[in-house]
Amino acid sequence: MSDDYHIDQNPYKGNKGFTRALRAAVNSWHGLVFAYQEESAFRQELAITCILIPISIFLPVSPIEHIALISSICLVLIIELLNSSIEAAIDRISFEHHGLSKRAKDFGSAAVMLALFLCLITWVYITYPLIQTT
Repeated sequence: MSDDYHIDQNPYKGNKGFTRALRAAVNSWHGLVFAYQEESAFRQELAITCILIPISIFLPVSPIEHIALISSICLVLIIELLNSSIEAAIDRISFEHHGLSKRAKDFGSAAVMLALFLCLITWVYITYPLIQTT
């Protein structure tokens, strides 16, 4: 353990209880607002989410399948937010092209792609039998 840092040095670690929860909720809300305002991919995925979640609710599938459909969509949004945070941190460091910066951004992008693929596979697997019977 390093002796360079103590938690008392961090002005953000003093919040406890309800104050901490309230500030965390405000920060989370700000994150969602920034993502909506600044990230076109997040807006596109949010639009798809707003279409697919109501559809998923009315599909004649089991409760666990409802959860899988909704979770797979929410996972895409979560991964997109993480990808955006990686990109923001890299851009904060420097706009200069660097191999490690590119690698970090590409890893984030790949995570989003895998989440989208998982969502697609989940939706096809669950809804394909419904389409076949109609």
